Amino acid sequence: MKAIGKTHIGKIRDINQDSFYISNDKIGSLPNLYIIADGMGGHKAGEYASMCAVEEFVKYIEANNDSYISNAFINGINYINKFIYNKSVTDEAYSGMGTTFIVCSIENDKLYVANVGDSRLYLINDTIKQITIDHSLVEEMISTGKLTRLEGKNHPNKNIITRAVGVDESIECDIFTLNITEKEYILMCSDGLTNMLEDETILNVVGSNKKQEDKLDELITLALNNGGTDNIATVLINGE
Repeated sequence: MKAIGKTHIGKIRDINQDSFYISNDKIGSLPNLYIIADGMGGHKAGEYASMCAVEEFVKYIEANNDSYISNAFINGINYINKFIYNKSVTDEAYSGMGTTFIVCSIENDKLYVANVGDSRLYLINDTIKQITIDHSLVEEMISTGKLTRLEGKNHPNKNIITRAVGVDESIECDIFTLNITEKEYILMCSDGLTNMLEDETILNVVGSNKKQEDKLDELITLALNNGGTDNIATVLINGE
């Protein structure tokens, strides 16, 4: 596997509350590990939440030997949820903090994914397919027919998420397991990228003949040129 990650503070924010992690090598019981977290909270609480979620999840994976990758994800996310929640209710400076969290691992031709919040994972080859489902108010309104997908794109409440790590005492994550080929790219990203770019633009950039690093640079540049209103975190993975 080859993976690279990049993050950018954007053009509006004073603090970068996005974090990412990459391990192309075995870590704990997992063959590899890729994470993105997009924090929320006042002052530096969001920055702490995303950074803490990544660090504590990695520690959990290193210290535990779960038999199945999906179980490792579920147990690890439950662990970091309790860790961040306990911090938020015992330290006023971190009250109300939380973070999105998306994690994946690849074993042979299987991709394992867990997600909380509205950070996304895409599979990209000749087409682009969003694998994760946003845990957001707008996504719920779309699923119930109250909004069209196009209306949701620019809805004033599109940044309201309905599920985040550390906000409540317990958490439920979505789990996905799917077959992949080495020709497919896996793109993980925070909403700082997807709110600024259409899926077709992402497909054109990732599907180009540029180097992997240059593809991420172009995605971030395009997002900044379109406003760059939020922090951006991206991880691009390919098996070739």
